[in-house]
Amino acid sequence: MYRLISATPSPYARKVRIALLEKSIAFELQTEVPWHADTATPAYNPLEKLPVLITSDGTGIYESRFILEWLEVMHPEPPLLPRDSVAALAARQVEVICDGVCDATILLFFERRREAPSAPWMARQRRKVDGGIAALARLAESGGIGQGFGLAEICTGTVLRYLAVRFAEHPWRKEYPALAALSDRLEARPSFAATTPVPQNIVEAVV
Repeated sequence: MYRLISATPSPYARKVRIALLEKSIAFELQTEVPWHADTATPAYNPLEKLPVLITSDGTGIYESRFILEWLEVMHPEPPLLPRDSVAALAARQVEVICDGVCDATILLFFERRREAPSAPWMARQRRKVDGGIAALARLAESGGIGQGFGLAEICTGTVLRYLAVRFAEHPWRKEYPALAALSDRLEARPSFAATTPVPQNIVEAVV
Protein backbone atom coordinates (compact mmCIF):
# COMPACT_ATOMS: atom_id res chain seq x y z
CA MET A 1 0.00 0.00 0.00
CA TYR A 2 1.14 3.52 -0.73
CA ARG A 3 1.32 6.34 1.79
CA LEU A 4 0.56 9.90 0.73
CA ILE A 5 1.84 12.84 2.74
CA SER A 6 -0.69 15.58 2.14
CA ALA A 7 -1.92 18.93 3.42
CA THR A 8 -5.66 19.51 3.69
CA PRO A 9 -5.87 22.72 1.62
CA SER A 10 -3.25 21.74 -1.00
CA PRO A 11 -4.60 21.61 -4.57
CA TYR A 12 -1.47 19.72 -5.61
CA ALA A 13 -2.07 16.99 -3.04
CA ARG A 14 -5.77 16.91 -3.88
CA LYS A 15 -4.98 16.18 -7.54
CA VAL A 16 -3.05 13.11 -6.46
CA ARG A 17 -5.70 11.99 -3.98
CA ILE A 18 -8.38 12.23 -6.64
CA ALA A 19 -6.26 10.29 -9.13
CA LEU A 20 -5.62 7.54 -6.57
CA LEU A 21 -9.33 7.29 -5.82
CA GLU A 22 -10.32 7.28 -9.49
CA LYS A 23 -7.84 4.49 -10.16
CA SER A 24 -9.02 2.56 -7.05
CA ILE A 25 -5.48 2.50 -5.66
CA ALA A 26 -5.29 1.83 -1.93
CA PHE A 27 -3.29 4.37 0.06
CA GLU A 28 -2.82 5.64 3.60
CA LEU A 29 -3.29 9.38 4.01
CA GLN A 30 -0.81 11.20 6.25
CA THR A 31 -1.89 14.80 6.81
CA GLU A 32 0.70 17.39 7.80
CA VAL A 33 1.32 21.12 7.83
CA PRO A 34 4.42 21.31 5.62
CA TRP A 35 5.60 24.56 7.19
CA HIS A 36 5.90 23.07 10.67
CA ALA A 37 9.21 21.76 11.96
CA ASP A 38 7.83 18.29 12.70
CA THR A 39 6.86 17.51 9.10
CA ALA A 40 8.19 14.24 7.68
CA THR A 41 8.44 15.71 4.21
CA PRO A 42 12.24 16.31 4.14
CA ALA A 43 12.85 12.61 4.77
CA TYR A 44 11.24 11.75 1.42
CA ASN A 45 11.57 14.88 -0.70
CA PRO A 46 14.80 16.94 -0.76
CA LEU A 47 12.77 19.94 -1.91
CA GLU A 48 10.59 19.70 1.24
CA LYS A 49 7.32 20.08 -0.64
CA LEU A 50 4.04 18.21 -0.60
CA PRO A 51 2.57 15.97 -1.79
CA VAL A 52 4.84 12.96 -1.49
CA LEU A 53 3.76 9.46 -2.48
CA ILE A 54 5.73 6.85 -0.54
CA THR A 55 6.04 3.37 -2.01
CA SER A 56 6.15 0.11 -0.04
CA ASP A 57 9.96 0.17 0.00
CA GLY A 58 10.04 3.70 1.42
CA THR A 59 10.87 5.52 -1.81
CA GLY A 60 9.42 9.01 -2.07
CA ILE A 61 7.76 10.05 -5.34
CA TYR A 62 7.31 13.81 -5.29
CA GLU A 63 5.98 16.85 -7.16
CA SER A 64 2.35 16.42 -8.06
CA ARG A 65 2.80 16.59 -11.82
CA PHE A 66 5.45 13.85 -11.73
CA ILE A 67 3.40 11.73 -9.32
CA LEU A 68 0.50 11.80 -11.77
CA GLU A 69 2.82 10.84 -14.63
CA TRP A 70 4.25 8.03 -12.49
CA LEU A 71 0.79 6.74 -11.65
CA GLU A 72 -0.17 6.65 -15.33
CA VAL A 73 2.85 4.46 -16.04
CA MET A 74 2.57 2.21 -13.00
CA HIS A 75 -1.25 2.05 -12.91
CA PRO A 76 -2.45 2.73 -16.46
CA GLU A 77 -6.06 1.66 -15.92
CA PRO A 78 -8.31 3.49 -15.96
CA PRO A 79 -6.35 6.10 -17.92
CA LEU A 80 -6.57 9.74 -16.91
CA LEU A 81 -4.95 10.92 -20.14
CA PRO A 82 -6.46 10.56 -23.62
CA ARG A 83 -4.96 7.84 -25.80
CA ASP A 84 -4.48 10.36 -28.59
CA SER A 85 -1.13 12.09 -28.13
CA VAL A 86 -2.35 15.51 -29.27
CA ALA A 87 -5.31 15.36 -26.90
CA ALA A 88 -2.96 14.25 -24.12
CA LEU A 89 -0.78 17.30 -24.76
CA ALA A 90 -3.86 19.50 -24.55
CA ALA A 91 -4.68 18.01 -21.14
CA ARG A 92 -1.11 18.63 -20.00
CA GLN A 93 -1.45 22.26 -21.10
CA VAL A 94 -4.54 22.60 -18.90
CA GLU A 95 -2.50 21.22 -16.01
CA VAL A 96 0.17 23.88 -16.62
CA ILE A 97 -2.48 26.63 -16.49
CA CYS A 98 -4.02 25.24 -13.31
CA ASP A 99 -0.68 24.83 -11.55
CA GLY A 100 0.23 28.40 -12.50
CA VAL A 101 -2.99 29.74 -10.98
CA CYS A 102 -2.35 27.73 -7.82
CA ASP A 103 1.24 28.99 -7.63
CA ALA A 104 0.11 32.62 -7.94
CA THR A 105 -2.67 32.14 -5.38
CA ILE A 106 -0.19 30.72 -2.87
CA LEU A 107 2.20 33.61 -3.43
CA LEU A 108 -0.68 36.03 -2.81
CA PHE A 109 -1.60 34.19 0.38
CA PHE A 110 1.92 34.44 1.77
CA GLU A 111 2.46 38.04 0.66
CA ARG A 112 -0.67 39.07 2.54
CA ARG A 113 0.84 37.63 5.71
CA ARG A 114 3.82 39.99 5.57
CA GLU A 115 3.91 43.09 7.74
CA ALA A 116 4.29 45.29 4.65
CA PRO A 117 2.85 43.48 1.61
CA SER A 118 4.02 44.63 -1.82
CA ALA A 119 1.09 45.98 -3.82
CA PRO A 120 2.90 45.62 -7.19
CA TRP A 121 3.83 42.02 -6.35
CA MET A 122 0.26 41.18 -5.40
CA ALA A 123 -1.07 42.86 -8.55
CA ARG A 124 1.26 40.74 -10.67
CA GLN A 125 0.07 37.53 -9.02
CA ARG A 126 -3.56 38.64 -9.36
CA ARG A 127 -3.04 39.11 -13.10
CA LYS A 128 -1.77 35.54 -13.33
CA VAL A 129 -4.79 34.24 -11.46
CA ASP A 130 -7.19 36.27 -13.61
CA GLY A 131 -5.48 35.25 -16.85
CA GLY A 132 -5.43 31.58 -15.93
CA ILE A 133 -9.08 31.50 -14.91
CA ALA A 134 -10.08 33.31 -18.11
CA ALA A 135 -8.20 30.71 -20.14
CA LEU A 136 -9.98 27.88 -18.31
CA ALA A 137 -13.32 29.61 -18.85
CA ARG A 138 -12.71 29.77 -22.60
CA LEU A 139 -11.95 26.05 -22.61
CA ALA A 140 -15.08 25.29 -20.60
CA GLU A 141 -17.21 27.34 -22.98
CA SER A 142 -15.70 25.76 -26.11
CA GLY A 143 -15.82 22.17 -24.86
CA GLY A 144 -12.07 21.91 -24.43
CA ILE A 145 -12.65 20.73 -20.86
CA GLY A 146 -15.65 19.17 -19.20
CA GLN A 147 -16.80 16.90 -22.01
CA GLY A 148 -15.23 13.84 -20.40
CA PHE A 149 -13.21 13.15 -17.28
CA GLY A 150 -9.47 12.96 -16.89
CA LEU A 151 -6.39 14.93 -15.95
CA ALA A 152 -7.67 18.23 -17.36
CA GLU A 153 -10.90 18.04 -15.36
CA ILE A 154 -9.09 16.97 -12.18
CA CYS A 155 -6.72 19.93 -12.43
CA THR A 156 -9.48 22.40 -13.29
CA GLY A 157 -11.71 21.23 -10.46
CA THR A 158 -8.97 21.36 -7.86
CA VAL A 159 -7.80 24.87 -8.70
CA LEU A 160 -11.34 26.26 -8.72
CA ARG A 161 -12.16 24.79 -5.32
CA TYR A 162 -8.81 25.95 -3.96
CA LEU A 163 -9.78 29.55 -4.73
CA ALA A 164 -12.63 29.18 -2.24
CA VAL A 165 -10.04 28.36 0.43
CA ARG A 166 -7.36 30.97 -0.26
CA PHE A 167 -8.99 33.58 -2.52
CA ALA A 168 -12.68 33.45 -1.67
CA GLU A 169 -13.34 37.04 -2.73
CA HIS A 170 -12.44 36.34 -6.37
CA PRO A 171 -15.64 36.72 -8.46
CA TRP A 172 -14.89 33.95 -10.98
CA ARG A 173 -18.21 32.19 -10.39
CA LYS A 174 -20.19 35.28 -11.40
CA GLU A 175 -17.89 36.12 -14.29
CA TYR A 176 -17.76 32.63 -15.81
CA PRO A 177 -21.01 30.67 -15.34
CA ALA A 178 -19.85 27.79 -17.57
CA LEU A 179 -16.82 27.35 -15.36
CA ALA A 180 -18.97 27.50 -12.23
CA ALA A 181 -21.28 24.83 -13.64
CA LEU A 182 -18.30 22.61 -14.42
CA SER A 183 -16.94 23.08 -10.91
CA ASP A 184 -20.29 22.09 -9.40
CA ARG A 185 -20.47 18.93 -11.53
CA LEU A 186 -16.97 17.91 -10.56
CA GLU A 187 -17.46 18.56 -6.85
CA ALA A 188 -20.43 16.18 -6.91
CA ARG A 189 -18.17 13.35 -8.09
CA PRO A 190 -17.29 10.91 -5.23
CA SER A 191 -13.53 11.40 -5.57
CA PHE A 192 -13.98 15.17 -5.28
CA ALA A 193 -16.53 14.98 -2.47
CA ALA A 194 -14.12 12.82 -0.47
CA THR A 195 -11.25 15.30 -0.80
CA THR A 196 -12.84 18.70 -0.13
CA PRO A 197 -10.01 21.10 0.86
CA VAL A 198 -10.07 22.88 4.20
CA PRO A 199 -7.64 25.47 5.61
CA GLN A 200 -4.94 24.47 8.06
CA ASN A 201 -3.86 26.36 11.15
CA ILE A 202 -0.29 27.50 10.45
CA VAL A 203 1.29 28.37 13.78
CA GLU A 204 4.92 28.67 12.73
CA ALA A 205 6.34 31.55 10.71
CA VAL A 206 6.41 31.00 6.96
CA VAL A 207 7.73 34.40 5.85
